[in-house]
Amino acid sequence: MKICIVGPAHPYRGGLASIMEIMARTFASRGHDVGIKTFTVQYPSFLFPGKSQTVSAPPPADLHIERCVNTVDPFNWWRVGRAIRRERPDFVLMKYWTPFMAPCFGTIARLARGNGHTRTICQIDNVEPHEHHLVDRPFNRYFLSSIDGFIYMSEQVHEELKAYTSAPALFSPHPLFENFGAAVARDEACRRLRLDPAQRYALFFGLIRDYKGLDILLDAWARFRRPGHRLIVAGEFYASRERYVRQIEELHLGEEVILHDFFVPDADVKYYFSAADVLVQPYKTATQSGVTQIAYNFELPMIVTDVGGLPEIVPDGRVGYVCRPDAAGVADALVRICEGDTLARFRSAMREEKRRFSWEEMCDRITELYESIR
Repeated sequence: MKICIVGPAHPYRGGLASIMEIMARTFASRGHDVGIKTFTVQYPSFLFPGKSQTVSAPPPADLHIERCVNTVDPFNWWRVGRAIRRERPDFVLMKYWTPFMAPCFGTIARLARGNGHTRTICQIDNVEPHEHHLVDRPFNRYFLSSIDGFIYMSEQVHEELKAYTSAPALFSPHPLFENFGAAVARDEACRRLRLDPAQRYALFFGLIRDYKGLDILLDAWARFRRPGHRLIVAGEFYASRERYVRQIEELHLGEEVILHDFFVPDADVKYYFSAADVLVQPYKTATQSGVTQIAYNFELPMIVTDVGGLPEIVPDGRVGYVCRPDAAGVADALVRICEGDTLARFRSAMREEKRRFSWEEMCDRITELYESIR
């Protein structure tokens, strides 16, 4: 098949770009002709809360990536959509995670499938965004109605999707993030991160946004606090840094919270997941999370809250604990996961559990969906 992927890719950073690149490689390894069209402009700088949207590393030599999509230029949407229509791929695969992308992606999709041959498929992360705006619903309607079929990764997303469209939709869980490499020895990881290997570490990882519940975790840590235990917060702030720093000070956690408040490069991710004993995701809302799949890759037990699709991915009492999204629930889970041989049992179970999360399975489902709509 001839496949056109539209979405984040090099030089854009983060998990979304990794996902699109890994899927391109997986399809290419099957003999398909795959190209990626990514952004010249993803977000205008005044709308982007982080420090940088891109990386300086050279582009991957094994992928064909064209920077041609400007999300804020309607004339560009027209040109890109018409170009794809002339190229006549069998399907266009789009990643959708925010209504901001809807006008751009919806226009490109409509034009691309106007040749009567090309189908449009969306791997959808979110329907309703975590932070709401008045334009969300009309923007969603515009984009979602331009898609012939969907791949969703949690039942919550599927239920939200059905309120907008009756297009075919298939489930495939979020695959593992294997691109961060293998685990390293704990002593080496601690040395690279300048951590004391005599301490035990819980990890909060990823971009820091209010819905991810870092405030809940800090309150929980104040209840849990144990000698020899530390909390690593690793990720760039996309919310008010001052608010969380003030909370740390008010709870007198300055000696117990290690703040690495910057975007963690791909090459360093393995050190955080190798140094930690447990990952904590105290989310207030969620669909699914790529961070859980990083934890599976490194066989790092998890504590997640009972929201969205997280309990679907983290079986309670097998690879981690699912708890209430409040400080008391998270603190109780921290106490329980540190007891006896719990962490060792969870790590062992993760080796078996993670087999169900594969990129081959994801691409199989996309192919199955295409065959049903062609």
